[in-house]
Amino acid sequence: MVGLPYDLVANPLGAVRLTFEKAVAASGFEPDSMDWAPVDLFRQFLFDQGNLSQVPILNGETIRWLRPKTLVRFRGMIQDMLGNEFYVGAYKDGSVWRTNKFTDVSQFPIADSSADMRVWERRLLYCVPVPGQNSWTEPASELVLNRCMDFTSQQREKRRRVDDEGIDHMDMLVSDDGVQGSPSTKKMKEDEQPSVSSQNHESITESNCPNMSIVPGIDKDSLPCLVKIYDSPESDLKLNDVFEFIGVLTLDSELQADKDHDELSNGFIEDALEHLPPNKVPRLHCLIHKKLAASDLLNCSPVMESKPNLVKEIRDSLLRHLTAVLGNDGLAAHLMLLHLLSRVHARVDNVAVGKLSLNLTCLSKESASLFGGQLTHAFRNLLPFTHSIPLTVEYLNSVSLAPKKDYETDRLITGVLQLAEGSHLIIDETKLEAGTLNSVGVENARLLKNLTELQKVEYDFKYYKMEMAADVQLLIFSEGKSNILPADIVIPYQPSSVGSSEVVAGQALEAWRWYLASVKSLPHSIDSEMQKVLENDLVASRQADRSIGSHDFNRWLTMGRLMSASFGETCLSLEHWQMVMELERLRRERLK
Repeated sequence: MVGLPYDLVANPLGAVRLTFEKAVAASGFEPDSMDWAPVDLFRQFLFDQGNLSQVPILNGETIRWLRPKTLVRFRGMIQDMLGNEFYVGAYKDGSVWRTNKFTDVSQFPIADSSADMRVWERRLLYCVPVPGQNSWTEPASELVLNRCMDFTSQQREKRRRVDDEGIDHMDMLVSDDGVQGSPSTKKMKEDEQPSVSSQNHESITESNCPNMSIVPGIDKDSLPCLVKIYDSPESDLKLNDVFEFIGVLTLDSELQADKDHDELSNGFIEDALEHLPPNKVPRLHCLIHKKLAASDLLNCSPVMESKPNLVKEIRDSLLRHLTAVLGNDGLAAHLMLLHLLSRVHARVDNVAVGKLSLNLTCLSKESASLFGGQLTHAFRNLLPFTHSIPLTVEYLNSVSLAPKKDYETDRLITGVLQLAEGSHLIIDETKLEAGTLNSVGVENARLLKNLTELQKVEYDFKYYKMEMAADVQLLIFSEGKSNILPADIVIPYQPSSVGSSEVVAGQALEAWRWYLASVKSLPHSIDSEMQKVLENDLVASRQADRSIGSHDFNRWLTMGRLMSASFGETCLSLEHWQMVMELERLRRERLK
């Protein structure tokens, strides 16, 4: 079997152009109907053949080691959608059709006649490292850097061998009939660019994009990326979704050189990109993209086959850990576990079904600082994306919580509440003292209330406002019941000890991460017999306490669903429903 004549990681554009020329030769060039799918080649190489680990990761640490026009991976959140960009996708070079797909601008002279070129379209996404992303979700920085350095060394060695042997490693093209010489060899040699100097790479890492300084949860050394999307339905990618993009990296030096030689390209570059210069924001021409779930961020998963009771064992050990962190308040720990498993799984009218916000009361500034610090540390080790807000009058009066559209730069300026799905947010209301809220503060308080009640955030487009759905777990610390943030569950916090700040590592921590990421996505159902039990309990509860209404019953149903999921089960059982009712009884006792 003959191997591929091109390196898909080191020279992906060579593979793109060869597959394009092969498709043209096989069927002739029909821009509206030609079946040309270079992505299939990359999918087979990366996933079917298990070579994904060979692709270096693009981030603030690795950028200086990566060569332009190579294949890279970037993980990030879609922070802004910049619309569509037109580009010359195909053109005639003499009598031969060639393509510019997956490049910024034309690499070769373009014919003057418009009949000899095809203008195509691609989408532009401004992506940032996920706000509040915790370090354990990313590969170890040393491992990433070592892979990038190894990759660079391998490419230098390959070029050295080619020079010594006087042979181009891409002189041969695999066809259906075997191996033959390729007329594209010269073009592919032109694709091989020398390494960009470390000086140019450092200009990217040291320069902050105009929007980075106000993106919550991002260090100054983190790297945004302008991702260009091809041949994908708009419904596949949404604002605030977290994706892994695999594609061709382009940087400042090559882009400027191409622009200097390509007069036609200027007419197709959007004005918005002037505020995102390539020396500050690298470009990635996406070949493959995948939406990431919490389970995709795990390093490993426990083996289930040999341990049928594994889920219950992990649940019990995590519950013990939460109880210790919460100062041996077992009731708070049980409710905290349900809170951590909650997510919005449906929306009915204005109701976000599945959310379960939690308000711990009876906390002073000192106790909130102590236990809040311990919980924050514990959640950072357990959850992918975590945030904290110290709520003060000054904070409310000055911060930008909602994203706002800047029409001068045609950019969406991010706000604190522009968060990825599944983010956890702790709000410390114990720091709130007497004071006067200005118009900004009143608006921010309203935004927080809407997020708590409706799981929605209003985006400010100046001339109108648009509600965007959110899925954020909210935990509120307060002295009394919060008036700003009406949580689903209010529980007076009663610790009996200082609480544990013990650092947990190893298999236990990995098992807890897997548990929280996996069981919260389980389906759920209630059989007809249990429905009768629920109806009878609701009637009895309302007869005993007329203040109980539909919102209470909805909360109980959510807790029942989460209780079943916490044991790894998909159908509500009588035992788990009784456990929910007992938690409610104990909670109401405390409220008295």
